[in-house]
Amino acid sequence: MTIARRRRRVALERVPRQGALAARRVDPAKPLSAASLLQLMRLASPSLPVGGFSYSEGLESAVDASLVNDEATAQRWLIDQLRLALARADLPIVARALAAWRRSDIGHVESLNRWFATTRETGELLRQAEQMGRSLAIWLRHRGEGDAQLLRLEAFEPAPTWPVAFALAAADSGATARDVLVTFAAGWAENMAQAAMKAVPLGQAAAQRILAALALEIPGAVDAALQLASAELQAFTPMLAILSAQHEEQYSRLFRS
Repeated sequence: MTIARRRRRVALERVPRQGALAARRVDPAKPLSAASLLQLMRLASPSLPVGGFSYSEGLESAVDASLVNDEATAQRWLIDQLRLALARADLPIVARALAAWRRSDIGHVESLNRWFATTRETGELLRQAEQMGRSLAIWLRHRGEGDAQLLRLEAFEPAPTWPVAFALAAADSGATARDVLVTFAAGWAENMAQAAMKAVPLGQAAAQRILAALALEIPGAVDAALQLASAELQAFTPMLAILSAQHEEQYSRLFRS
């Protein structure tokens, strides 16, 4: 164990259980306050400093393989990814991690983090999940948060993953799980629309039409994720995995691998 890890574990024992990120009581019948809504908007923003804009999640390889070559094929690709990947893995993990953070069940959060990390189908997808998770934890600390839950997130081995870190960032918003999942999916859609603009390439109007199509699909994907049983969680997207693996060695790349 490194010296930094030892110091962090010592700190965990000294910090009170509750702190700045302690969850607010969620009342589904109560509208979100302006502050809470703005908090979710910040988490969905492409300007959130976690590097989401620098990944194409296989889209660049799909373009290189001529599977995506215009607005229509890009739209179909992203809708399929939303339904087959996010709705079956990322979104359910966010929902479960959100509930676990709010009840301070750190053991369950750690198990969710391990599941998500070990089910990434390529090194590229794993590195993305870990890099964005670490970056969000850093942002939370720079935002002035320093409670025990953030310390525990930072101590996850080998790293906190993006959905689990996102769940903690939203845990104190007072938002329902459905609102948090819609926020997560909206942030993903924004990043992927930008990736399509660069990789296909597409114009801004085409990207906005793709976002509009994804906006129609996101509520259904979120509802499916919330209803998914634990035994039905899965990360099985063979074509996406093949393209992601090919992207790691693609000759010319705009996006990180």
